[in-house]
Amino acid sequence: MSYLLRLVVPDRPGTLGAVATALGQAGIDIVSVDVLERGNGVAVDDVVVELPADRVADSLITAATAVPGVQVESLRPFAGPMDTHRELELLEALTPAGAGTAKVLAAELPRVFRSGWAVVLAGSADQLTVLAASAAAPSLDSVRPPWLPLTTPLLLPSDGDWVPLRWQEMAVEMMAAPLDPEGTAVLLGRSGGPVFRRSELLRLAHLTGLAATVARLPPP
Repeated sequence: MSYLLRLVVPDRPGTLGAVATALGQAGIDIVSVDVLERGNGVAVDDVVVELPADRVADSLITAATAVPGVQVESLRPFAGPMDTHRELELLEALTPAGAGTAKVLAAELPRVFRSGWAVVLAGSADQLTVLAASAAAPSLDSVRPPWLPLTTPLLLPSDGDWVPLRWQEMAVEMMAAPLDPEGTAVLLGRSGGPVFRRSELLRLAHLTGLAATVARLPPP
């Protein structure tokens, strides 16, 4: 079974290699590694691993924290595709999208950010329109996001007053970024964490900015 392991590690040479060695000695295969943030002497890494059938998930935590200074921020099952070129494939899909940009973003962004779902929203809190949604996106019929129309990227924790109780119980962490000057927004959700970090929010804002630019390009 595959898991997404978020680690906070000392930002010094050899630490990630030591983690890889510790996981390997425990019979755990590393599928991919994303460095999310670096600063203040630490790095935050997302590590997708394959756990043998005869091992329990706790063995991941035991192996990783055997390396001095390593902390496990979160651990959750991972069912996404095991690729390492997610952003490039998104940009390639956007090129011919044109008016279908919203659908491409809703379908592809969960893969880029290893989140559960994505939706593209327009309008206001009282007149919300869902322009596109990924297959796993929840219904937004009774949701009234006070931050619409959106003008700046936002990290949206699961305990916000506007968040439905069911989402709060599932600890749905979210982030959103504007897609156009009219306030259309892309909203990503991840049940059970880990929380989205500022570096992920900046990546989302960058990608939505590129998507908006591509959508305005004339056809070839």
